[in-house]
Amino acid sequence: MNKKLKILVIRFSSIGDIILTTPVIRCLSLQLSADIDFLTKSKHKDILITNVYLRNILTVSKNHIETIKILQSEEYDLIIDLQNNLHSMCLRLALGVKSYSYQKKTFRRYLLIYFGVDLLNDHVVDRYFQSVVKLGVFNDSKGIDYLVANSKDPQLNINQDYICWCIGGTYEQKKLSYSQIYNVVSKLKIPVLLLGGTEEKKISKKLIDNPQLKSVHDFCGNITIQESAYLIQKSKLLLTNDTGIMHIASAFKIPIICFWGCTKPSLGFEAYMTSNKLENLITPISKIPCSKHGRYCRKKSNGCIKSIRPQTIYEAILRLLK
Repeated sequence: MNKKLKILVIRFSSIGDIILTTPVIRCLSLQLSADIDFLTKSKHKDILITNVYLRNILTVSKNHIETIKILQSEEYDLIIDLQNNLHSMCLRLALGVKSYSYQKKTFRRYLLIYFGVDLLNDHVVDRYFQSVVKLGVFNDSKGIDYLVANSKDPQLNINQDYICWCIGGTYEQKKLSYSQIYNVVSKLKIPVLLLGGTEEKKISKKLIDNPQLKSVHDFCGNITIQESAYLIQKSKLLLTNDTGIMHIASAFKIPIICFWGCTKPSLGFEAYMTSNKLENLITPISKIPCSKHGRYCRKKSNGCIKSIRPQTIYEAILRLLK
């Protein structure tokens, strides 16, 4: 009997990028009948803990030599490097097995950000699949995988209609402002669940404490990503900045409204293969990305995303809730 292929997939960060590897993981497993291990940072391990196509999830150690020893003991047949940085390259060289790497198209991204010339014209998932095409692996077009684990009682009636609003983001320049969120929520008749990290507590508390808002529930910094996913899966709609939560939600085929400022869908990171109810609301003052990750804005110091009109958001919500 032929021995099963043993493949190591590498992607260290971030949450959204890791979620976007799941179509490749599934196709490697099913099309090659292979055992798939995944190497990432320890803080991201739980993101893939429910993925049924993974045999093991390994984490990088601060001790580089220790990580190499652990990986060498696994005796992999192939490495699929979907990070492709200096760290992952060193690991590939140390293991000395055949490897395939994701091509970042750095020069094309540079042309888009600094000159507005768009030669990318694809999604990052398509770029991931280009790294495995020589293995005969193809995109099965079944989208993102994200299995929600059993979640604790969120102390909320999830049988009612509600929407989720992820107000978080890696940088301030990628987030909507308090006034934008307030001016939308104050018009809504449906309960709104606020999602995000502890960094968003300042805004979420201000919204909760506003006596004008009666049906707002604050979960920022209080629940895990798995628990957030559980609430999103059962919601009528997700509103979100350009975050990993957006990519998790795309697995559930629910309507999504995504806000774009310093980053743009043209970079290849929009919600992947969602339902047909997806609206990308892009700042009206900037057609091209300001920066790769949204850390810098060339239009406004606090982010051109702040120029999206609340009325535009409200009207999009009404359309998608129909």
